[in-house]
Amino acid sequence: MIVFTIMLSSFAFYTWQMIFTPNIQVDGYDRQFAIPKGSTFKDVQNALHDQRIVNDLVTFSFLAKLKKYDRLVKPGMYILRKDMTNLEAVNLLRSGAQTPIKLTFNLARKAEELPGIFSKYMEFDSLEMADVMLNDTIPGFYGFDSLNFISMFIPNTYELYWTETPKQVLDRLKLEYDRFWSAEKIRKAEEIGLSPLEVSTLASIVQGEVSQPEEASVVAGLYINRLKRGIPLQADPTLVFAANDFTIRRVLNVHKQIDSPYNTYMYEGLPPGPINMPSISSLNAVLNYDKHNYIYMCAKDDFSGYHVFASTLREHNINAGKFQAALNRERIYR
Repeated sequence: MIVFTIMLSSFAFYTWQMIFTPNIQVDGYDRQFAIPKGSTFKDVQNALHDQRIVNDLVTFSFLAKLKKYDRLVKPGMYILRKDMTNLEAVNLLRSGAQTPIKLTFNLARKAEELPGIFSKYMEFDSLEMADVMLNDTIPGFYGFDSLNFISMFIPNTYELYWTETPKQVLDRLKLEYDRFWSAEKIRKAEEIGLSPLEVSTLASIVQGEVSQPEEASVVAGLYINRLKRGIPLQADPTLVFAANDFTIRRVLNVHKQIDSPYNTYMYEGLPPGPINMPSISSLNAVLNYDKHNYIYMCAKDDFSGYHVFASTLREHNINAGKFQAALNRERIYR
């Protein structure tokens, strides 16, 4: 009886320890733990061991099998908290209750750059995303074309699940695009005489032109003045895009001869799509543009990133002469 009692007590104590004693990230910190699709229980065990997440793998595995987790492995990204018990960890992984990841993207010149950005956050790789996103039929499926598809991607931070497919990510971002373009924003665009897609295109040009955010609405107003008067935009960033050479610092006459729909010196109106992925602030700068009489602008000759604005060609030529002289002094010839 004494031996039996001792054995029973020992077993009870071991069971209590196995279930309720901290065993996850002991003396560690909260960590993300990824379980890829197709993982087996053995894969989970190996990952927990190799990443030094579990203090005692034997007790974790024993309890996991008791709760049949070895037959219920669910992929996902989970947060394993400091000093979790085996019971808490097994219940979490068994439930499939993933912790959302934060997908953040800010700037891109072309849609082709986005698969590589998205794949850094998600389980899928960049090729898998590119196969879906750059498929010829996908832009049309969402109401865009290949030249303005980048408009659909509103730069921000979004919560998604790590295991979501490329198509699910695109569906979510289209939903966020629709949410951004509220009835109020659409009304403002209509008052300007632009569609949401045209606002995105103009916002991308404004974004390419300004380096000081406070100037964005002024520059937007200048381009809107030109559009309304039928004056070509003559926006240098569109020539850089047309040349497909983003190292250009000084736009030359040779660039103005490039026969491209993005050459706003050669062709009046907006180009067929954005020249980059416009930010929310750039979109809002167009929708809330400053009303003024400026139709010319030139970078300041102090290279501060600010511009000087003008309403007449005479004023503009004086300003442009000062900037050209400054470029020559700095030996910036291209």
